Amino acid sequence: MVWVNQDKCAIAGVGATDYYIRGQSFPRTINEMVGEAILKACDDAGISVKQIDGFAYYSGAQMGYGDKVDTASLMEMLGIEEVGFTAALTSGGGGAAGAVGLATAAIQNEDAKYVVTVMALQQYRQRLGTVFGASAPSPENSFLQPSGLVGPGHLMSVLARRHMHLYGTRREAFAEVVISQRLNAMNRPQAVRKTELTLDEYFASPMLADPLCRLDFCLETDGAVAWITTSTERARDLRQKPVLIHAAAHGGSRNWGRAFAWMGMPDPDFGSSGHKPIGDRLWKLSGLKPSDIDVALIYDHFSAMVVMQLEDYGFCEKGEGGAFVESGAIRFKGGSLPVNPHGGQLSEAYIIGATHTREAVEQLRGAAINQVKDAEFALVTGGPASLPVSGCILRRDS
Repeated sequence: MVWVNQDKCAIAGVGATDYYIRGQSFPRTINEMVGEAILKACDDAGISVKQIDGFAYYSGAQMGYGDKVDTASLMEMLGIEEVGFTAALTSGGGGAAGAVGLATAAIQNEDAKYVVTVMALQQYRQRLGTVFGASAPSPENSFLQPSGLVGPGHLMSVLARRHMHLYGTRREAFAEVVISQRLNAMNRPQAVRKTELTLDEYFASPMLADPLCRLDFCLETDGAVAWITTSTERARDLRQKPVLIHAAAHGGSRNWGRAFAWMGMPDPDFGSSGHKPIGDRLWKLSGLKPSDIDVALIYDHFSAMVVMQLEDYGFCEKGEGGAFVESGAIRFKGGSLPVNPHGGQLSEAYIIGATHTREAVEQLRGAAINQVKDAEFALVTGGPASLPVSGCILRRDS
């Protein structure tokens, strides 16, 4: 079984603003940052912004939990005369990788020729770290708020503790995720955290939601990232070497479906990232296996969820993620599976998963700062949150 759209579409351009520490992008507006990222993506691809005729969003076109972009407003701002496609996946960062597949649907159906995906974040009004505590009461929040589960990290800490209970996972595994990605960020000019981190410093970090300390939490940053998807045939006539979309999937199982706001999942779903159905589908769609992946861009809003995703995608057996990570397997230098060579959301920047697609494109163009040698296939995952969760496999063009 192979994906009907395999390698028929490609990412032709990427663009991004600077990355800012939370709130420091102000007085820039969210639309200004969105516009900058889109224009830079068009310039990277070598097309005019007026050639964009489709939008494929994720997170319901929400830019964080306070702002939202609107296709009509973006068309007015950018001078786009007409679009043939505009759609969005639900959830938050869970759809980050799935938006690639959404764009291919538009292109293969000939609804659009150049589809843009954009994500932006600006947290000067409401920081994401306490978003549930600041929300109005609802059936879900009536469980979360009295329990002290005021932000995404508090909810993920419950899953992390369950994984530790079931499989003996140690905090040293979470530390390895954080430290290895910090090493990757140290030579990146745009990274927010670039100072070297030791194991002692990790364990001295304040505990925010046991077993997750402050360093297990992703950054709170502002900025925008956009990319352009088109047919592979058109992409090969543009400015950059295209990055082929080899497979994409999104969805998930009911048992894990509200992991962000419901703790009634049975084992083994409880101690998981919810990605196993997506991983299984990706391997069937792509005709690949985990050992074929050269670089993995794993959604790292919290370090523990990297460990669980590595299991769910089959890079190691269930319950062995901690030992796999502690072995050094995910290191850029010397590891068998380089994970997040850009430093990820823990050290470079958190733009709700969009930085991972940007890094995957640069890796497969052969233009990354921490370049994985001869990288042909990159896995990109969308965050373990509420449904959908998602993944895609991108391929270097021959």
